[in-house]
Amino acid sequence: MTKHLISLAAALALAAPLAAQDENSRSSSEAVAQTNIPAPSPNQIVEQADAEEWVPIAPEDLLVMTLAPDAEGNERKVVIQLMPAPFSEAWTANIRTFARSGWYDDITVNRVQDNYVVQWGDANYDNPESEGEPKELPAGLGKTDENDYAVSFEDADQQFVGRRQFRIFWENFREANGLSVNDVYRSSHDDRQKFSDDAYARAWAFHEGWPYATDLKEAWPIHCYGMVGVGRNYSPDAGTGAELYTVIGHAPRHLDRNIALVGRIVEGIEHLSSLPRGKGQLGFYEDESRRKPILTVRVASDLNAAEQPLFEYLDSGSKTFARYAEARANRRDPFFNVPAGGADVCNVTVPIRRVAE
Repeated sequence: MTKHLISLAAALALAAPLAAQDENSRSSSEAVAQTNIPAPSPNQIVEQADAEEWVPIAPEDLLVMTLAPDAEGNERKVVIQLMPAPFSEAWTANIRTFARSGWYDDITVNRVQDNYVVQWGDANYDNPESEGEPKELPAGLGKTDENDYAVSFEDADQQFVGRRQFRIFWENFREANGLSVNDVYRSSHDDRQKFSDDAYARAWAFHEGWPYATDLKEAWPIHCYGMVGVGRNYSPDAGTGAELYTVIGHAPRHLDRNIALVGRIVEGIEHLSSLPRGKGQLGFYEDESRRKPILTVRVASDLNAAEQPLFEYLDSGSKTFARYAEARANRRDPFFNVPAGGADVCNVTVPIRRVAE
């Protein structure tokens, strides 16, 4: 955990004055100029990561969604990584139940709203204009609660490993960065907050390869591009997992803590983001024939070994991730003239790669 803490502080630079960052930037730039070696791009830094800095994603945490072939007959698959504990546990459990029961088979993409989301589910659910009957939900679904959109540090279950590790992580995070619940919120002009300035949260950080925001009392996942969430009706309905969506536009952070986030797309998002936009309200398809069929959704661990996709992510507590995050905030590779001096959390995307089979 210490390893994660030190590298996190380095990556986000929450405790370092901007003047020190500028001095480091100048030193780095001068060193590069003296050697005439171009500064590496973020992708080049990632390519230099050691093998032990990559963390495998368990097949149990992956969904393989197969859409109907495109107009040219090409296969279309979307791979989704489900969010780890302690977040959205009731929803991710339900999603595995939906997938394993075959309930997701033959549902459709029903909504594509430009610069916002793609949503899929049962076309007959909550659709007064549909002549069909909604699919009967599978047995064994758990209850969901909107209070679980965020995780409270104080309420973390000490008997559950994922929750205990997460609570320790955030307690160490606050201590290392000089933050406390009683602190006065620092303004955007405070140099120490260049990486954690956020219109939607007190601060943000990465834990086990996922971006989270916090008010120092609780933490929650963030609506970045490619994140997957659960469709719902008005409160107190929190959705079961029968309807899912993914972000295909500018990060709609106003949805944070208002909808359950359950995962992210790690491969194949182009098959969703390139779909024709719906012309109805909120991007729903008015013409039912425009809805795109989803043939199957399977938990990867249930597939034959040869069919299981293998992925790994760059450890967000590694030295390479710290270098990568700093480079995303201060591009010095040849195309760029002016380092930005900061980065939005959704612009520091966690590198994920497919492992050769």
